[in-house]
Amino acid sequence: MKMRSLNLVVAALALSSQIDIVRADTETDRLRDASRNATLQTRQLEDQRTALQGKLADAERDKQAAAKALADARAQVREVEKEHREAVDEFNKRLAERDETLDKWKSAYEEAATVARDKDAARAKFEADAAAYKASTKGCVDKNGQLIKAGQELLRRYQGVTIGDTIVAHEPMLGLRRVEIQNTIQDTKEKILDQKVVP
Repeated sequence: MKMRSLNLVVAALALSSQIDIVRADTETDRLRDASRNATLQTRQLEDQRTALQGKLADAERDKQAAAKALADARAQVREVEKEHREAVDEFNKRLAERDETLDKWKSAYEEAATVARDKDAARAKFEADAAAYKASTKGCVDKNGQLIKAGQELLRRYQGVTIGDTIVAHEPMLGLRRVEIQNTIQDTKEKILDQKVVP
């Protein structure tokens, strides 16, 4: 029984050892698989990391390019704003000059219009005066003609006076001829006074 026990112990040990070996093989396989999986995952992670580092480098380049483009755009905006300010200043300056010129033209126009109105008023006055003088001159010519006629009539009568008419005119008794002569003189005087031009 000792032997049997010993065999059993040896068999148990051998079995145990084989179980351990099987277990060890299984454990080794499992570890090997785990190691292979870990290596595969590590490679995949390395590939992903490399890809991500490439993307990160691309993103950095893009970021730098975008920053440069942004700086360039800002510089362009500043330049455009400067040009815009200069254009606005130039436009405002020209507008002020135009307004100043327009004010000068307006003032000159108003002055010319005032001179034209004054000249038109003077012309109208001169035309009215000329018309009045023309009418007055026509009236004077007509009255002058009447004066000449009255003067000629007076001369005709004076030329027709004889010495006898002079004696009869001074006849003291009746004085008829004298009254007739005075009436004639009065009529002639009235004719002459009627032709007087009143300014």
